[in-house]
Amino acid sequence: MSSTDGTLSGKRVAFVATDGFEDSELTSPWQAVTDAGATAVLVSPDAGSITGKNGHEQRVDVTTEEAEAADFDALVLPGGVVNADDLRLDKAAVRLARDFFAQHKPVGAICHAAWLLVEADVLGGRTLTSYPSLRTDLVNAGATWQDEEVVVDAGLVSSRTPDDLPAFDAKLVEEIAEGRHAAQTV
Repeated sequence: MSSTDGTLSGKRVAFVATDGFEDSELTSPWQAVTDAGATAVLVSPDAGSITGKNGHEQRVDVTTEEAEAADFDALVLPGGVVNADDLRLDKAAVRLARDFFAQHKPVGAICHAAWLLVEADVLGGRTLTSYPSLRTDLVNAGATWQDEEVVVDAGLVSSRTPDDLPAFDAKLVEEIAEGRHAAQTV
């Protein structure tokens, strides 16, 4: 995909993360959507900047309290144990994730990021994957868990680890390009 692809031209993609995110799970999908023409926006509980577990620093564009799903075309949730655990305790992040589903917009979640979706109570009847240790949490939340590189379920794109990023990025761009999905709902 070239930097002038244009597939996602005019689209805004919210990336929700906080300190402790898995660096590549933020930077790789960010590059994929921006290479396809989208505008990526970093959303986090606190203003300033956040730091990944391997040292990548990135400036926060908007806080979870200020962010509204209506202002974006899609949501991406990078993993990282600390990141995901902290985000699921942030009521504004939980609300934001739920709103993306209610508005039928594409959502990408990789590794431990699905914890936020458990907290948002949007996984009943859905099929997805994650880091293997989340399997029981996802099943208990009503989801079907699959050990696959990438799983797509009506606009919900999920992958297990950074090793799956090429497949995750490609499917994420594809789902965002398709737009709203009627079955992507709470």
